[in-house]
Amino acid sequence: MQKIKSHPLFATLFSLRGTPAVSIYTEPLWGIPYNLYVTYASLYMLALGLNERQIGLLASFGIACQIFFTLISGAITDKLGRRWTTFIFDSISWGISTLIWAVAQNVYFFLAAAFFNSVFKVTMNSWTLLLTEDAPKDKLVHIYTWIQIALLLSGFFAPLAGLLVDKLTLVPAVRLIYAFACVSMMLKFILLLIYSKETERGKIRMEETKGVPLYKLVGGLKGSFIKFLSAPQTLKAFFIALALTISTILKDTFWSIQVFKNLQFSESSIALFPLIKSITMLTIFLAATPLFHGGRFKVPLALGFLVLAVANVILIASPVNNYAFLIISTILDALALAFIKPWMDTLIFKAVEDADRAGIVAVINLLTVILSTPFGWLGGILADKNPAYPFFLVIALALGAMIIVLSIHRIDQDA
Repeated sequence: MQKIKSHPLFATLFSLRGTPAVSIYTEPLWGIPYNLYVTYASLYMLALGLNERQIGLLASFGIACQIFFTLISGAITDKLGRRWTTFIFDSISWGISTLIWAVAQNVYFFLAAAFFNSVFKVTMNSWTLLLTEDAPKDKLVHIYTWIQIALLLSGFFAPLAGLLVDKLTLVPAVRLIYAFACVSMMLKFILLLIYSKETERGKIRMEETKGVPLYKLVGGLKGSFIKFLSAPQTLKAFFIALALTISTILKDTFWSIQVFKNLQFSESSIALFPLIKSITMLTIFLAATPLFHGGRFKVPLALGFLVLAVANVILIASPVNNYAFLIISTILDALALAFIKPWMDTLIFKAVEDADRAGIVAVINLLTVILSTPFGWLGGILADKNPAYPFFLVIALALGAMIIVLSIHRIDQDA
């Protein structure tokens, strides 16, 4: 027990109080249902009559909708406060969208769900600030790591989705999972609202923006945009994050289609691989995190993107129905994300100044959405020709991000 307490990650967890702690402890209520349905989302759409091009267009439509909500996210977060913004817009983006997915009949249902789900871009801003602003800055890497671990532990439930699909068939099973997701996620949002507190910076911004019309606050993004452009290292961090975002869109949308159509795995067997991914990432987090300080981000990030490229090369080269190749690809993909995610989040956070954090984070999120919008559509065109083609693009993005990582200097003395 003493050895566990002395581990840097567990030492941080046991010392956390307030909002960071409740954010970590409630995250599985979101992560468990998300991990249950995400692997089958594209196959669910195919089963309901959609094709690869429509699935790609839906991904781009959702991202395009996110532009508007990203644009207003900083202003809403400052005006309503981090806490209430998170509750209201999480409830809309996940509560409503999961309910629509549960009863979906055709492409129009998925269009509506994509619109409501795009509202999560508001809480991507507010939840991040709620989690981090009052947290110990020297513990940010560990806090982000625990968020990832909470999601990974949720991934251990993913095989249940395979069992449901095997017993009920794909469409009824996924409908049931989406309904469960609606209930579980709403419970998480309610608990976070009850047990969290508004951050000190959030209180200041609420007071400063009281009586200021929303459109004027949105107009203030111009100043945030200028600050963003004047920080070269922040720009580099942004482009790394953009490459990761686009890669994630392509992998989340087309991985199951590649594995089902090209590699000819059964629908129920696909659920095994999220479990392998979760076990791998959890092991890496616990074993490797103490070896890296938050300021020495180059090694884990560069290594992570290199391994990500290799993982997708193996995915493309995998023989039909070959478990060994796909397991190796899954393990390497998990290894890559375990090295990338915590340090990427910390790098972005520390690259943004305290005084206008909500505004600059909104600019970063907005540009990420705008520049990543075409890639769902492009991935759909590529996948329509061959489901493996989107992963060539993932490889190129990973290698490009690795090169940028190696060119970044320290953000600050604590970065």
